[in-house]
Formats: sequence, C-alpha cells, structure tokens
Amino acid sequence: MSPSEIPEATAPTVTGPSASGPSASGPAASSGPSASGGPASSGVVGGASAATVTRAAPVRPSAGRHTVALFASELHLVFGRARTWVTLAVLAGVPVLVGVAIRLSGSEGGAEGFIGQIAGNGFFLIVASLGLSLPFFLPTAVTVVAGESLAGEASLGTLRNMLTAPAGRSRLLAAKMVALAVFCLSATMVIWVSGLIAGVALFPVGDVVLLSGTTVSLADGLLRAFGIAILVALSLLGLAGIGLFVSSLTSTPLAAMAATFGAFIVLGILGAIPQIDVIHPWLLMYGWTSFADLLRDPPYWDAIVRNLWIQAAYLAVFYAAAWARLTSRDING
Repeated sequence: MSPSEIPEATAPTVTGPSASGPSASGPAASSGPSASGGPASSGVVGGASAATVTRAAPVRPSAGRHTVALFASELHLVFGRARTWVTLAVLAGVPVLVGVAIRLSGSEGGAEGFIGQIAGNGFFLIVASLGLSLPFFLPTAVTVVAGESLAGEASLGTLRNMLTAPAGRSRLLAAKMVALAVFCLSATMVIWVSGLIAGVALFPVGDVVLLSGTTVSLADGLLRAFGIAILVALSLLGLAGIGLFVSSLTSTPLAAMAATFGAFIVLGILGAIPQIDVIHPWLLMYGWTSFADLLRDPPYWDAIVRNLWIQAAYLAVFYAAAWARLTSRDING
C-alpha cells in the first residue's frame, strides 16, 4: 500500500461525524474527503447545523411581561371574586338608602352638616355618603380584601407556586398592594357614582354653596366631590398596608381579616380617649375627615397634606414589614 492511500483510509475514523456512524469501509468513508474537510464533510455538518437551528430553545418572555401579567392576574383575582362585587353592591346601596330615607322623611328632617343639605341639593348626597361610609363600611371592605390577599393564596396552596414564579416575591407583593389600591379607589368611586345618580333622581340639583359660603357651579362642585373620593381612597391605604402585613403572617383568611379589623378598632378606641390626646395626631384615622376642607374656597390643604403623610407612613412601615416577612421565609401553600 502506497503512502498516498493511508490518509483516505484512516481519516474517517478520526474525524467522522459520530462514533456510532458507519464504519470506515462504508460508502461515507470511501467517498469522504481527508481530515482537512471536504465537500462531503461539510454537507454532514451543514445538516447537523440545520437540525440544531430547528430545535433551538424558545425565547422566554421578558421580566417586564411577567410583571404586567402578574399585575393583571392580581386585578383579575381581586375583582373576580363574588364577595368583591357583593361588597361593591353594598357600598353602592349606601347613597340610595340615605337618599330614600331623607326623601321619605321630607326636607324638614332637622339634620345638620352635609345630610341636612341633601334635600335642598342632591349634590351633597355624594359627600354625605362618602362621609357616612368612611367610619365603618369602607374600612370593613378594605379589611376583607386585604386580609385575603396573601392568606387566601396560602390557604389554597397557590402561594408557594407564585413565590417561585419568574416575577419574584418583591413584584408579587407590589402587585398585591396595587390591586388593593385599585380596590380602594373603585370602592369610593362606586359611592360617588351611586350618590350622583341617586341625588339627581331624588332631589333638585344646582349650584353648590361651599362651607366657606362661596357659591360655585355644579361642575365645580362635582370636581371637588371627585377629589374627595380620591382623598378618601388614599386615606384607606394605611389600613390596606396593615391588612397586607397581617395577611402575610397567616394562612387563614378569616384570621387575617379579624386581626386587621381588630387593629382598626383598637386605633379607633385610642382616638376616642381624651387622656392620650398627645398621640391622636399620629393615629391612622385622625385626619380622615379632612376631605371636607376641599369644600372651602380656597381649600384648606394643611390637614389634607398631613393626613396623606400619615397614610404614607403607615403604608411604608407595614409594607416593609410584609416585604421582610415574604422574602425571608417560606410560606407553606
């Protein structure tokens, strides 16, 4: 055998496509080029490359898409529950109940404040309904939704899966808080819309006399009432933060709701004790009635801004506590 025949006989066994392929004496070996690469060898490699491109891994969604999907999922979870719509229906019934009661009692009801002005101008049914719902109905609604935010997931066994999702725990908690904020705004806007409809249907509506004695147009009054609804919603965020933290401590939704409402009651009791009035300005509900200052000309912003700062402080403290709880411990789902 001449030296020129040796490369053709040995090259396929050294550089063949796979060890399990055809033998060196097979057709591929006899027609294959030398180890330096030839047309036949490049054909095999090209086929393998094409197969590799065809079987390429799918592109994963970006973190931004996971975040958007998570926020949308939380909103669907909150507003997909039957109890949420029942709660909103109850809140919508507050202006109707107040309006019908005043209508049946006549305009000489002897009531004071916003309620006493409803018979003369249905506009005040909006403001009066928001004020009447703030001490009990709205906090109760927020307590129910906030207490179930994390504890409900844990009780169903879905929280563990959510904690291991690509979106991450911090974004999960943020989505929960945003959903609570949207619910707070939805609850106050339901009262606003229901109060407007009931007020127009049951009473005369016209220009609005503000608390300062200035008369403004109905459009101006409705804009101020819209601002009041937003302020009331923002005033509920501190309580929502407390509920979110309590919900991270347990896997029982009813326990979280009861504990959150209990904290609300305790804060209310502390605010009713005159001997400790030194701490009253720092309590959660101290500035809740400051929304009425929007019905002055010009509005009094001092109490409103202070109330918003108090709500922000409560929200920051309890949101941080919930974050520490959620990110440092495994919650059994």
